Amino acid sequence: MKMDELTMLEVDELDGRLRTARRELYELRFKHAVGQLENSSQISKVRHDIARIMTVLRQRDFGVLATAPATQEAALPAPPAEAAQAKEEAKPKRGRKRSEETK
Repeated sequence: MKMDELTMLEVDELDGRLRTARRELYELRFKHAVGQLENSSQISKVRHDIARIMTVLRQRDFGVLATAPATQEAALPAPPAEAAQAKEEAKPKRGRKRSEETK
């Protein structure tokens, strides 16, 4: 399941896919515990699918558009130059202290 596919789906379809993926994960864990699961990598694939679905749902909750990164950069406001400059000057980089012997 790809992110492009998930972004095109409606919320109720995503909820349905989330339920089926969680059910599949439950069944895979049960098979693994019993010793009937041949390919244990399926568990991680289903977990990743669940995470992708939940990510799309959360993005919609926050109002973040799930589009290409180039489009998102244009939509976000640029940070003020003063804040960026203050952030750079706030902490100097800490390096290793040199003793007088090594100078």
